Amino acid sequence: MVNMKRALQKYISEDLPKKIILISGPRQTGKTTVSKQLNDDYDYFNYDSKEDRLAIQQKNWDRSKQLIIFDELHKMKQWKRWLKGVFDTEGIPPQILVTGSAKLDIHKRVGDSLAGRYFQYRLHPFDLKEIDQFLDVSLEEGFETLWHCSGFPEPFLEGSKTYYRRWRQSHIDIILRQDLIDLSSVRDIESVQTLVLLLSQRAGSTVSYANLARDLDRDPNTIKRWLQLLENLYIIHRVTPYNRNIARSLKKEPKFYFYDHALVEDAGARLENIVANALKKELHFLEDTQGIKGTLHYLRTKDGQELDFLVNLDATPTHLIEVKMGNSNCARGFQHFGHLFPNALHLQLVKNLSRDKSLPNGLLIKRLIPWLAKFSLLG
Repeated sequence: MVNMKRALQKYISEDLPKKIILISGPRQTGKTTVSKQLNDDYDYFNYDSKEDRLAIQQKNWDRSKQLIIFDELHKMKQWKRWLKGVFDTEGIPPQILVTGSAKLDIHKRVGDSLAGRYFQYRLHPFDLKEIDQFLDVSLEEGFETLWHCSGFPEPFLEGSKTYYRRWRQSHIDIILRQDLIDLSSVRDIESVQTLVLLLSQRAGSTVSYANLARDLDRDPNTIKRWLQLLENLYIIHRVTPYNRNIARSLKKEPKFYFYDHALVEDAGARLENIVANALKKELHFLEDTQGIKGTLHYLRTKDGQELDFLVNLDATPTHLIEVKMGNSNCARGFQHFGHLFPNALHLQLVKNLSRDKSLPNGLLIKRLIPWLAKFSLLG
């Protein structure tokens, strides 16, 4: 399997001499590989290893190395306080990099905050933008592999549908039977697996906690807790309805998308999931590298008017986006919502489209594959 450069590497390298670097993201997105590519002169410790765990607890590493990598350190109790102590007493060098396959939740607790001591990066699976930038393949070939094999490096670079199907069985199993148990008291793994299956059948659709609770014979609060855990473990990400009143927005039914979009069987939903992942990844990139805060939403009225995505940058709606497999006619949602957001870019992405075009009302209808390879949310 060929190693592939990642878009975040140069930014991480620039920040390592200044701060602790935290890299989180889905399991098997290449966090450890990226970390080891940053500097050949490193000392590496994985908290899942008994020997490494003891060395970490004893602060026993080679301080002559330029880089120290702590993998899965979030599984250590009071890890933030421990890391703060190391940084405050020893500083840099050596450079310190921490990776984790769960959200690191830096701001959750006040007592052991790392505020002012770290920069955070979130490493996503490959998207078409990274594929176009770092691999010598055509856009169509890259998209075809992405479609069938997901954007996770191992199955993507292998390029086989059969290999992907075998890989994903162990991937989900490891997350649920190892990471979930490590981070929570959940023991009903079979029910959580069923929840993942139900969500894969409803990707891109609004999700009712009450309906999921009824399907799984659990109470809605349990379902909400499980969904949050699946988010924390980077299996799914949530897209909420847009509302200028943020509190009201959070009370409405969300949509959920999978970081592994190939889990979604329905073709239209998978295509929407791929776009959702690309937008989410770009928003995280802008926040982690430039400090630009962005959020992703959808638009829907009670009478069924809808647009797939609204992109918000620094509290300003910048993009209205609808995703279509082959329909190049103006989506009805633009007629309803377009005048409410006159300064946003109105964009319809169509996978099977012969040429780009624009309409008198300002709507841009673009070929989805070339757009995903080159887009920027900053204009």
